[in-house]
Amino acid sequence: MNIAHILVIGGGPAGSFAAAALAREGFEVTLLERENFPRYHIGESMLPSCRPFLRFIGAEQKVKDYGFSVKVGAAFKFNQTKREGYTDFINPDPNRAAWNVTRAEFDEILLRNAGENGVRVCEGISVDSIGFSGENAKQPVSAAWTSDTGASGQVKFKWLVDASGRTGIMATKYLKNRKFNQALRNIAFWGYWTGAGKYAPGTDRENATWLEALVDESGWAWFIPLHGGRVSVGIVLKEDISRAKRARVQGPNVNFQHYHDQLKLAPGVTRLLGNATLVGEVKTAGDYSYASSHYAGPNYRIAGDAGCFASILRVIVGIILRFTQIDPFFSSGVHLAFGGALSAASTIAASIRGQCTEDEAIRFHNERTGTSYTRFLLIVLTAYRQMTSQSVPVLSDIDEDNFDRAFDFLRPVIQGAADTDGTVTEAALQSTMDFCQNALGLSNPDMHKEVAKRLDSSPMVDHAGFGGEIFNGLSIRLKRGSLGLERTPVAAEARKNGHDFRRDLARL
Repeated sequence: MNIAHILVIGGGPAGSFAAAALAREGFEVTLLERENFPRYHIGESMLPSCRPFLRFIGAEQKVKDYGFSVKVGAAFKFNQTKREGYTDFINPDPNRAAWNVTRAEFDEILLRNAGENGVRVCEGISVDSIGFSGENAKQPVSAAWTSDTGASGQVKFKWLVDASGRTGIMATKYLKNRKFNQALRNIAFWGYWTGAGKYAPGTDRENATWLEALVDESGWAWFIPLHGGRVSVGIVLKEDISRAKRARVQGPNVNFQHYHDQLKLAPGVTRLLGNATLVGEVKTAGDYSYASSHYAGPNYRIAGDAGCFASILRVIVGIILRFTQIDPFFSSGVHLAFGGALSAASTIAASIRGQCTEDEAIRFHNERTGTSYTRFLLIVLTAYRQMTSQSVPVLSDIDEDNFDRAFDFLRPVIQGAADTDGTVTEAALQSTMDFCQNALGLSNPDMHKEVAKRLDSSPMVDHAGFGGEIFNGLSIRLKRGSLGLERTPVAAEARKNGHDFRRDLARL
């Protein structure tokens, strides 16, 4: 393992997707993964938008056939005095259902799929350092690695995709541009149960995911049905609040008692659990949302959690950048990973094929990734505000007893359609952003000052289309054999003839 044309670091959803997409274009790709799959990972619930992404790399049928729990939609209990909101994945098309997955199995499917598409997959290999050259030594050209058997070496490459997860070797070790969002410091506790009930049995919403604000406004809980009769049940609290609550717990197993104490504050989850049995230990992880100032540079791209993370460990496979626990709440983790990976693969292919300059490709990936992050973060903060201030009419008017109107606005983003469905209009998406910004106007400025900075620098809707479709005159060319970027006149003509990037993705 001495030379690789394109090196991908990390075999999670972002790395496996980018590697497979590039290999299917005929490029030589090597992927280095620190762990040996399967390996445990949190992040279990997906959005319907993941299906066309999976289809593009030839993995949709593999995931569909595996037997994961079908996700028909998700219910959100933002306020204990109002009826829950619901986002429906299957009407009018049952084939738009997503899945709740066990990440160990789901991620291995994606990694093996990359190998089946020609990627040289090397597991048990950790990247220790990266070598640079070029102008001002900013272009990565080599990586020193160590295997779990004690072997070591160096691999040279022309192009790099850093999908190394929260380790984020480029962002943390070299670019040093990772910034944590202090307003979204959360901690999660979760476990797995058997023998639980189902949400809305006997209806077309049966077995949907359930998410609920705690009655004391200190956080929220999730209830995610998995295959094999198990459910994932977790609670998410602000870090300081959780610390204060745990300090009052007595006994030998503080996390266990703290977890059960918080579940009592989620009456909907308590009803669904019924006489269910907790299997195994209570797990915990910090959710420190972060983002980077940029996600690309000369001959390298950063994708997935290596660049930004805003969810609790992605407790659901799915808001970005990557949420206040935004992942478990809106299941955007995998959606964002796939979107970033597609952008990374498309911009590398475009640069290699001469469809644009490398500087143009870098700028495209930076702006597209930043825009996706901002879009989801706005919605996350809006929902977060409602959960922690349940008496304030953030997502509903004072005289409304439900959140149906809010979900009409939020649906394009929380189902992932903003990035994958070309029938979603610019006007509809702008209405979503306007709705969230107006709702945030009710919240404490300290909570969203960082978002305001991103709104000043990230285009939410540009002159040619909504976020991520056209940036600086370029749009993703989603065509097997010529994946890359195309210039605005070509993109505009393609749209006129029904070939919008999101439509192409949805039709795969």
